[in-house]
Parts: sequence; structure tokens; C-alpha cells
Amino acid sequence: MTGTLNLVGYGLSAIGPAIATGMIFAAYISGVARQPEARSVLQPIAFLGFALAEALALFGLVLAFVL
Repeated sequence: MTGTLNLVGYGLSAIGPAIATGMIFAAYISGVARQPEARSVLQPIAFLGFALAEALALFGLVLAFVL
């Protein structure tokens, strides 16, 4: 039963990184739409933010299986 509850907890906590990813790319698209010449500056920042948000989700998945 505890393993099932861990996965339910992870499923609920994965909503945060999903929302963060959506907000990161929404801001990136908005910034590029306003200033297309800033694309080369904004793109690495957007990918870094995406990687950090997904790393938190993967860390939560690992903890769900370990605990």
C-alpha cells in the first residue's frame, strides 16, 4: 500500500514541474515574439529552465521509488 501512495504523491507533485515548463516556454515565446533578435539570448535560458524543472520531477520520481 505504501508504494502505491508514494506514486500517487509523485503524480500530484509532478504537476508543479509541468506548470513550470509551460510557463517557461510561454515566456520564451512571448519574448521572441516581441524581440526576434533576442532569440539567441533567450533560447539557452529557456532550455536551462526546462532542464532544471524536469530535473526536479526526476528527483521526485527517484524519491518515490526509494522511500
